[in-house]
Amino acid sequence: MTEKKVFIIKTDGSREEFNAVKLNESLTKAGASPEVREKISGHIAREVEDGMSTTAIYRHAFELLHKFQWPVAARYSLKRAIADLGPSGFPFEKFVAEIFKAKGFETLTDQIVNGKCIDHEVDVVAWNENKLIMAEAKFHNELGMKSDLKVALYVKARFDDLKEMEFVYGSKRRLDEGILITNTNFTEKAVRYSECAGVKLIGWNYPAVGNLHDTISDTGLHPITCLTSLSSADKKSLMGKGVVLCRNVRDGGEALASAGLRKETIEEAVRESTLLCPPVS
Repeated sequence: MTEKKVFIIKTDGSREEFNAVKLNESLTKAGASPEVREKISGHIAREVEDGMSTTAIYRHAFELLHKFQWPVAARYSLKRAIADLGPSGFPFEKFVAEIFKAKGFETLTDQIVNGKCIDHEVDVVAWNENKLIMAEAKFHNELGMKSDLKVALYVKARFDDLKEMEFVYGSKRRLDEGILITNTNFTEKAVRYSECAGVKLIGWNYPAVGNLHDTISDTGLHPITCLTSLSSADKKSLMGKGVVLCRNVRDGGEALASAGLRKETIEEAVRESTLLCPPVS
């Protein structure tokens, strides 16, 4: 007897066939053990129903993962944790700047720079002795939203105007690279245009090598919104103090106490962030 296919609803509203292999792969990326992956994949496969949303499946998997391997649960929730940096988008700009810092760049956020024709507000400027980069950080609260062709077009026009000028970041130089970075994905047209026009894109799963997910995993720059030991109010207070990374919580400091967190909460958050983002020896 042929097993009945089950179709689930993605965050963008489209339908796709449920695939336990994809669920297993996401658990593997988060670092779940083979035993835990087998338990969760089997449990979800038995309970999934036609028309169930990917969000509902994720929440159920997260609950089970938190029960079995809670530090891994924080890594599994990474995409949603990035979306929780909102709603203003400014913490995402700071987060992008931290990624460049981890790669050896000096950074500034929210810069007004002169183009050939007009002034531009640039989200992140990053530079080292060899390269000057300016980045547009396009933030989406909703995971199903994508950066479309219009965004790619105006970013291309902006960087073309900026490439005509010289800037003083570290030394006097011209812009080497403009990048459009988003925490979700791009539409097919945006990708096709950008590949043709020479606009560098970095999205959650784009490009295949060097995408946002892989970069965060490689650098260990997990946001504080990954931490299950902090309430939404705690995270908001910390971000208001400029604390956006787990490693900032791990290292303690006055910001944790000044954000109004209880001593017990701070101790638990430090313990969890140390497991999630261990110090580099």
